[in-house]
Amino acid sequence: MSHLFKRLSSTVTIKPTPSKAHLHGFLPSSLFPAGYLLTGVHAGVKKTTALDVGVILSTSERPTSAAACFTRNAFKAAPVLVSDEILTVNGGRARGIVVNSGCANAVTGQQGLKDAWAMVRATDALLPSRSDKPEHETLVMSTGVIGQNLPINKILDGIRTKAPTSFGTDFAAWERAAKAFMTTDTFPKLRARKFTIGGVEYHMAGMDKGAGMIHPDMGPASTSFAPKSLHATLLGCILTDAPVSPRSLQSALTYAVERSFNSISVDGDMSTNDTIIVLANGAAAGEDAKEIDEETDMESYEIFKTELTAFAADLAKLVVRDGEGATKFVTVTVKEANSFTDAHSIASRISTSALVKTALYGEDANWGRILAATGSVPLAPLPNTSTPTVIHPTTVSVTFIPSDGSTPLPVLVNGEPENVDEVRAKAILSEEEFGIEVRLGMGDKEATYWTCDFSYEYVKINGDYRS
Repeated sequence: MSHLFKRLSSTVTIKPTPSKAHLHGFLPSSLFPAGYLLTGVHAGVKKTTALDVGVILSTSERPTSAAACFTRNAFKAAPVLVSDEILTVNGGRARGIVVNSGCANAVTGQQGLKDAWAMVRATDALLPSRSDKPEHETLVMSTGVIGQNLPINKILDGIRTKAPTSFGTDFAAWERAAKAFMTTDTFPKLRARKFTIGGVEYHMAGMDKGAGMIHPDMGPASTSFAPKSLHATLLGCILTDAPVSPRSLQSALTYAVERSFNSISVDGDMSTNDTIIVLANGAAAGEDAKEIDEETDMESYEIFKTELTAFAADLAKLVVRDGEGATKFVTVTVKEANSFTDAHSIASRISTSALVKTALYGEDANWGRILAATGSVPLAPLPNTSTPTVIHPTTVSVTFIPSDGSTPLPVLVNGEPENVDEVRAKAILSEEEFGIEVRLGMGDKEATYWTCDFSYEYVKINGDYRS
């Protein structure tokens, strides 16, 4: 009986969610890509006066390539279906993006599809005229409560009358667009940088949103060059003025997403609306410059893919840092696996374990939960064999990694528990940021996941989300 009372009681201190204000700040206009107009407006989707509709237009004279990765959830929202169709029909070309927050337009039947198409047509009408333009050139995204219809008339009014009066290219315009993405986010997630390919300076900027219902599993659109076998909503867009062919833009994005947005988890729940879009308008390239393509210029493609992957990871980590009620930012790295897929699957399992995440909140170095999560993942057979691969407990090691660069703390080495300094373990886990490293002793592949803890505040937020 005494054990039962101990189990029902708790000595865990309820901690306030740390401020995230330092994660957002001014960015100089020189970092933003050329050839884009954008804004965010209040259309009336949300009950407050917050910005809730964002519009992004490519104004480049060159063709704009577009790529996207969408949720693999069976209940794909109307905007996901519509955007996928547009990318497929256009062969990876699009010049506009429109997003609303406050209503997901998911599981809304035929009316939901009609509303998504109406948003597309309204934004298409704002694009600079071109003689060779396809019927539709706008990709659409929505986020918010599932199962409710959009207040479409308010949204269309926002696109047609409010957006055109506030378009811009400076930081304020980019910030307005980023704010229009937000739901339970505590800050607008906006980043920008420069990079060089072949002696030419290009720019990349992006924004995303997400704080809850975060465990994306996104794959490419149904374009002819997309692989068919790939497996609160996370929404994001990345814009660049580099010239990239549609097929190589999709290839680079698919690679980047697997190592960024598909490698984060707040609560283990996949949304019906998860979408990441990239536009490449070539506005910083010379008039006769060819589009970067993996078959004709592999060196330039690899540089672009590396830049895109690093940038996507930066945006993805902002989502975890802003996780609903999160007090910890934890990097989970699995090393010495036979394949990236195995390492990624194990890192995902650790990052989504409720037992691990609650221990993180309680600052309890309960490494047994990490091992239990690790051992629950079925591994892929080795190449050219059907024999299942198994983890050998005697080769597995677990280490806590301090964020300050001090000496790591091993708690399990080759299957043998260490005599752990619990005071130092508590000190490491009391920090807002630290790492967990698992070595399998099987191969030379590794993968990284970013996750956060489960707090009392998370339950409070999600207990009455609809209200």
